[in-house]
Formats: sequence, C-alpha cells, structure tokens
Amino acid sequence: MILTRADTGARHLVIFGAAAMVGVVSAQVVARYMFNSSFDWADEVSRIAFVWTIFLAIPLGIRDGTHVGIELLVKRFPVRLRAMLARVTNGLAAVMMLIVFWTSIIVAMVTWSERLGVLNMTSSVFFFPVILGSLHAALHLTQMALFPSDPRTSEPRT
Repeated sequence: MILTRADTGARHLVIFGAAAMVGVVSAQVVARYMFNSSFDWADEVSRIAFVWTIFLAIPLGIRDGTHVGIELLVKRFPVRLRAMLARVTNGLAAVMMLIVFWTSIIVAMVTWSERLGVLNMTSSVFFFPVILGSLHAALHLTQMALFPSDPRTSEPRT
C-alpha cells in the first residue's frame, strides 16, 4: 500500500519534471533564437527538474526490473541458487540505498545555507530527490529481498 502510493506519486512527479524540462528548455530556445533574449532562471530550473526526474525514476526502474543487469553467468545457476543470490544482492542493495539516504540527509543539512545563483533557493534542493529516491528504492529492494519474483521466469512482481 505504501509502495503503491509512493510509486504513483513518483510517477506523477517524473512526468511533471520531464514536462517542465521540455517546456523550460523549449521556451529558452525560442526566446534566445527568435527574440534574442533569454531567461536567467531557465538553466537552474531545468537542471533541478532533471535531477528530480532522474532520482525519482530510479525506484520505478528497480520495481519494474528495467535497469541494466548482466545475467550471463547467473542464468546458468540452479533455480534455488539464483533465488538466494537475488535475495542477497537485493538486500545488500537496500542497505546501500539506506546509506545513500542517510548521507544525503547529512549533505543536505550541511549545504542548506548555500543559495543557488539566480533562484533565491537553497542548493539542498538537489539533494531532496536523492533522499526520497534512495529511501523509495530501499523499500522496493527490501520487498524484493523478502518476497522475490519467480527466478525461473525473471518476471517482476506486479
């Protein structure tokens, strides 16, 4: 239930972030080449939208199993060994995501007083999606470690 809601929220924010990037960059190109003018804030806004979009999309890729994986050796293992290996690697990846989560909180607190050049906003805004995305990814990886999919089919859980 919690993961489903987090997935839905992340998906909406990813769509909004991608649309914001396209809109801001397109408006900047039109303004620059057609009107010989530009927006001072366009670079920072599009960069923020890019970072938010990427880091919030990572857990969705983990959930769907769409991230790159090399299975040349693992596919040759017996089914039970594959299942155990998947549980162990997902568990280790969840721990790593929790470390990223905690470290991102620390870095966001340290950089809180730094301001962006054009926007009057904290530079920690770049760490917020890392915090959210790493925690969301850790939850998916934990679920996958505790309740793995069928290793014979490599089908992700639905």
